[in-house]
Amino acid sequence: METIVVQLNSDKALKFLKELEDLNIIKLLSKTISSKEKMSEKYAGTFPEELADEFQNYVSESREEWQKRSI
Repeated sequence: METIVVQLNSDKALKFLKELEDLNIIKLLSKTISSKEKMSEKYAGTFPEELADEFQNYVSESREEWQKRSI
């Protein structure tokens, strides 16, 4: 079986898909896409704390080095 993502542009389309599901032709899976979620909330807790601290230190040091440069 193949899984695809479909964007519905009409309530009629949803009704039609539900009818196909009732006939056991397809199975509807609920998936909502939220584009308003902050990245900090989306990825919170995905890094182990120790690795996140190392990464934050690296970024801070890199910024300091960049600011000290004289071009």
